[in-house]
Amino acid sequence: MTSIGNERQGVNQASGIEGNAFIGPEGVLAKRRAYFYPCTQHFYRQPPQIVRGSMQYLYDHEGRRYTDFFAGVSVVACGHCNPRIAEASVKQLQTLQHTTTIYLTQPMADLAERLANGILPGRLSRTFFCNSGSEANEGALLLARLHTKRRDFLALEYGLHGRTWLTMGVTGLPMWRADDHLDEGGVTFIPRPYEPGLDAETAMRRSLEALKQALEADPERYAAMIVEPVQGNGGIIVPPEGYFREVKALLEAYGVLLIADEIQTGFGRTGRMFALDYDGVAPDIVSMAKALGNGVPIGAFATTDEIAASFNRPSASTFGGNPVSSATALAVLGYIEEEGLVERASRLGERLKQGLEELQRKHQVIADVRGRGLMLGAELQGAAGTDSAALTDAVLEAMKERGFIIGKNGIGRNVLAFQPPLVIEAGDIDAMLEALDDVLGGIEA
Repeated sequence: MTSIGNERQGVNQASGIEGNAFIGPEGVLAKRRAYFYPCTQHFYRQPPQIVRGSMQYLYDHEGRRYTDFFAGVSVVACGHCNPRIAEASVKQLQTLQHTTTIYLTQPMADLAERLANGILPGRLSRTFFCNSGSEANEGALLLARLHTKRRDFLALEYGLHGRTWLTMGVTGLPMWRADDHLDEGGVTFIPRPYEPGLDAETAMRRSLEALKQALEADPERYAAMIVEPVQGNGGIIVPPEGYFREVKALLEAYGVLLIADEIQTGFGRTGRMFALDYDGVAPDIVSMAKALGNGVPIGAFATTDEIAASFNRPSASTFGGNPVSSATALAVLGYIEEEGLVERASRLGERLKQGLEELQRKHQVIADVRGRGLMLGAELQGAAGTDSAALTDAVLEAMKERGFIIGKNGIGRNVLAFQPPLVIEAGDIDAMLEALDDVLGGIEA
């Protein structure tokens, strides 16, 4: 039995959770209404109270098991409460929890060395650690300004890069631009190389031409272009092959840096260590988070020796790269390599994609299936006059009742998002597809 299999022993047994030890969904919702900001929302009309996780499974307060096909938005790539990773976290927690970057600790230095030797793309070798994807992108954008001595940025329409002021400014999804006073003049949005009704080549050429025009209009204006190699919240959008090679060539001609936001796509999610690898392109700066900590907060942005040299003003991160996060990330990288999770994501992702495409041929409500590896989307479209977002919510609710947690995204919030832990099993995928087939058949009946 493989080590992954060993870690699943006992998962199929009863959870052992006493339901009356928890306040239940209504109790949690009441406290959220009383003490949270109204911006904090949740999925489902009848949400469960999640109290435990084990590898690809979640359990609610009544002990009911759910197969997780969202991984906390691409975070727990190595599985919930993975014993090998949890052991490393606990051992470090019991030894040294925190000192900040001002003092010398080994786990952070070891992690930076590990990333530079065989993990980071191209010549990237210097890493700054922080706490989240938003902070990683904020730092990457600042670094680009410091290095180029330029102020403005390019970004793709419908991208999502964070909730800080600067990262919100380069975010092209309207629902995530919460500040009405963002600096609109500092960012130029380029059409993404995807548009319903346009073939891939036409959409790509439209995007590249817009980028070229922006660069030619003011050759000394832009510090960097930030992109998601696969747009996540934008609807699981994969650019055509070769798109980023041409983007990189255009940017280099004008001295503009390329920032790859690999926060959702990094560390094997798409079947490569980083999604930009598909085009054989190394970015000037890469931002990372999510899967690197497998649920323990960590973020980072990495670059080359030359670009890193420009960030020479005093800076620090109080919690960034703390010993617990760093020890956890080292265990994550070891687990990904030892268990072959990158190849596994490619192989099982193909199985999942083929299954979704079979359902698309069978059910008219599936308008499109797209993505790479275990980052896949199925866009739903109801009959004329129906609300596709409401249809998507109904599917999510029905799948939850059958024991499957699926995400949603897209401009119209009508794309089913399949981003499970990379330790998912073929049998889990087949069971989910069977349930989805039944749910869609019931909706169309």
